[in-house]
Amino acid sequence: MKPSTHRRAKGAAEHSAPETPARAGTHAHDSAEATAWQAVCRLDELVAGAGAAVRAHGAQVAVFLTDTGPYALDHVDPFCGAAILARGIVGELQGHPVVASPMYKQHFRLDTGQCLEDETVRVRRWPLRVDADGTLSIGRLETAHDPEAAHAPEATA
Repeated sequence: MKPSTHRRAKGAAEHSAPETPARAGTHAHDSAEATAWQAVCRLDELVAGAGAAVRAHGAQVAVFLTDTGPYALDHVDPFCGAAILARGIVGELQGHPVVASPMYKQHFRLDTGQCLEDETVRVRRWPLRVDADGTLSIGRLETAHDPEAAHAPEATA
């Protein structure tokens, strides 16, 4: 049975994973840094010129791989409310990498989330990190310092 179709019996208690206690010698900052980034896939698992839908930090995120690197935007199209942006056509328009929504065909810049057809609309851009082993991680939105910053920082050790 798929997890999304599994129904909880009436009166069943909610179960959550127990919190992992901090290891001796670690600091709260170390723990916060570890939860600020969530691994979603390996970079070599993505298909160039296509999107993939992932779940990170409780949100639906569309991850795209282009010739210039990976990008991540909200997966939900703000014009129709459907989670479809990862299925959009990836390309370049007006000198910017974009994804065209499969529903109404608006173009969203992959580097900023800005809609090219309506300057009042923007989807959130998620920070990315590629680790030395090729793992692609998505950061919490609070970790993004500059919305115009590079989409995928250099690999970290």
